[in-house]
Amino acid sequence: MKNKSLVSINDYTKEEQLHVLEVAKEFEANPVQTVLKDHVVASLFFEPSTRTRLSFESAINRLGGKIVGFSEASNTSVKKGESLRDTILTIANYSDLIVMRNPVEGSARFASEISPVPIINAGDGSNQHPTQTLLDLYSILQTQNTLDNLHVAFVGDLKYGRTVHSLVIALCNYNTTFHLVSPVELKLPSSVKMHIKEKNLAYHQYTNMEEVIPNSDILYMTRIQKERFSDPLEYERIKNSYNLHKDMLVDTRENFRILHPMPRVNEIHINVDEDPRAYYFQQALNGVYVRQALLSIMLGYR
Repeated sequence: MKNKSLVSINDYTKEEQLHVLEVAKEFEANPVQTVLKDHVVASLFFEPSTRTRLSFESAINRLGGKIVGFSEASNTSVKKGESLRDTILTIANYSDLIVMRNPVEGSARFASEISPVPIINAGDGSNQHPTQTLLDLYSILQTQNTLDNLHVAFVGDLKYGRTVHSLVIALCNYNTTFHLVSPVELKLPSSVKMHIKEKNLAYHQYTNMEEVIPNSDILYMTRIQKERFSDPLEYERIKNSYNLHKDMLVDTRENFRILHPMPRVNEIHINVDEDPRAYYFQQALNGVYVRQALLSIMLGYR
């Protein structure tokens, strides 16, 4: 796995994914180390981010590494018309690894094909978000003590949600039963559903969230993403499709947990936050440990 780019979750085998989770457990127990003290990591965010960018930066700092990069493209030569190719080839000269978020689908794959240093895809449009997937798998494992044979419900924007796409693909390795809840306009794309069908796994589609809560182990909430809509009227019509309140959680399984890749808008009421079944803030912290693991593995220290 040394120097092996991560663009899609399928770039890593099931065994490699599990190895990342094992190493993440080590970093959770001992998060401050110096394994990257001789390395520079470039953080290139062409699109806004809070958790992904800052958890990567936290992971790098806790490992003793150095960070170069930018949090918005308007402060770079991209504003002057520089191509992604030239940006990547230039910044690769300054760093040992590049973490990149870009709004264009396929941009991370292109970067990985031309870069002399490994690329980590921190999100490319509505396509993939593999490091979020790894931290989601870690969070599920921490709360369920297994990844196998679970009932996982995905709620919200399943069409444009790159976190959903990557996690569905990954969970196809674990005999998951999928419960897919969305407005009709935001159903899971057939290109992602194909992975479920290829493994002959069960999936069920709904428009009503409350139907799935009693029979789910994991409720994976997502926001309706305003930035993915070309028609603002369509967004206004469906933006409040799902709102999870604490009084909806009366009849749940004992191991039931709520995850959310964040940011949250209004799809989870704040009265859920103090409920022990709400795991999304710990989920965000898990991102530091998983990204520490990934960086260490890719740079040859695990």
